[in-house]
Amino acid sequence: MTTVLETRGLTKEFGALRAVDDVSVAVDSEDVTSIIGPNGAGKTTFYHLLSGRLAPTDGDVFLRPRAGKGLERITGLPPHEISRSGLSRAYQINNSFEGLTVLDNVRTARISAEGRSLDFRTRVADDEALRERTREVLELVDLTGIAEMKCSNLSHGDKRKVEIGLALATDPSVILLDEPTAGMNPSESEHMVDLIERLNAETETTFVLTEHDIEMVLSISDRILVLHRGELIADGTPREIMEDEQVTSAYLGEKA
Repeated sequence: MTTVLETRGLTKEFGALRAVDDVSVAVDSEDVTSIIGPNGAGKTTFYHLLSGRLAPTDGDVFLRPRAGKGLERITGLPPHEISRSGLSRAYQINNSFEGLTVLDNVRTARISAEGRSLDFRTRVADDEALRERTREVLELVDLTGIAEMKCSNLSHGDKRKVEIGLALATDPSVILLDEPTAGMNPSESEHMVDLIERLNAETETTFVLTEHDIEMVLSISDRILVLHRGELIADGTPREIMEDEQVTSAYLGEKA
């Protein structure tokens, strides 16, 4: 396995509050890694630090780019530069352009990742490489059949797939998934789990996710990180996490 994302002593303070407290982790390329913890544990702040929405008070973040040979320091870079370096984020709240079709959303993400103009309608008609990559992404996330639909008309589950498609279109080495099954019915949640597992197997992208659905986390994760009051209190396999007394006390509740 290869480390694709690493934090060293990552810390974020808001006045007297330490929202993230000296967190050091190394994410392996072959693992689906989940981050769990009670409300206020620091998960969102941790994601913001990784993706550049917040600057750390202390510590560093390192990323291995898709075509890179080693880890590169991305601490303090703005979000768009971190995205172009290879770390993308699919948000819980839909960030697609509702008035555009699924196809145009994915194509726009691809154009943006290449640092090109967003006036794609007049410039990409003959761009075979762009069309091919867009088609590949749509196939990967099972959206080919609704490619011409406006995102405003999609179901909640399909909108979440578009979010993942937008992230994949940037050719990331790591995707951060933010509550990927939030608001879904059981059938949609099952399909989302299947999609993440398939993408993990079929692409070179590594998936890291936060999720409140513990059953989903246990079923999909190779590794689970547990945050509590900003600190990393556990790091292990699903079985190790379920048997960790500190975790059950802080988050999972008493074992039956």
